[in-house]
Amino acid sequence: MAKKSMVERELKRQRLVAQYAAKRAALKEIANDETKSMEERFKARLKLADLPRNSSATRLHNRCQLTGRPHAYYRKLKISRIMLRELGSNGEIPGLVKSSW
Repeated sequence: MAKKSMVERELKRQRLVAQYAAKRAALKEIANDETKSMEERFKARLKLADLPRNSSATRLHNRCQLTGRPHAYYRKLKISRIMLRELGSNGEIPGLVKSSW
């Protein structure tokens, strides 16, 4: 089980990304627009830099929803390999049969 503080930090990042997504997209649009003046583009870049770092989507890290484990994460199921094996062994994932020989 991951530390509760790490899981909470990741949830905080997700909230910040959602909160600033529209503002960040608008500023990026201005900053990358070649038809705008250089000063206007530079001001947009400065405003983009003033936004919180954790509001950037690249700061997000996938974690298992059950344990918070950051590694060996299956995106489709949103759980780690360990929980996948455990739930599969218990028959709690439809269509998944753990093989053993």
